Amino acid sequence: MSTKEERERIELLQGTLDLLILRTLLPGPAHGHAIAKAIEFNSDEVLQVEQGSLYPALHRLIKRRWIAVEEGTSENNRRAKFYRLTRAGRKQLKVETSKWDKLAGAIARILRPAE
Repeated sequence: MSTKEERERIELLQGTLDLLILRTLLPGPAHGHAIAKAIEFNSDEVLQVEQGSLYPALHRLIKRRWIAVEEGTSENNRRAKFYRLTRAGRKQLKVETSKWDKLAGAIARILRPAE
């Protein structure tokens, strides 16, 4: 990564990656690489999820029973683990989205106070 890329890189707040993964899985199951690429694509390539962050987050979400994992075959005929939202994960996505909206609103009020 170049120095410019390092300066422009945005660090995610703790827990934000979990929220992004849950949201990415809302339409349906996906394997790890597809989850990372979807986050990158949907953020206009501002957010890049490294494997060293993605897989620990996936394991954490499995442990919390917010996602489940199944073996399958990827689009290029390779064995892959596919992750899907559980019922508890759908509920948690609503909770986490609400928390994020509240946090983002609070930060916006500080950065742009009413005049």
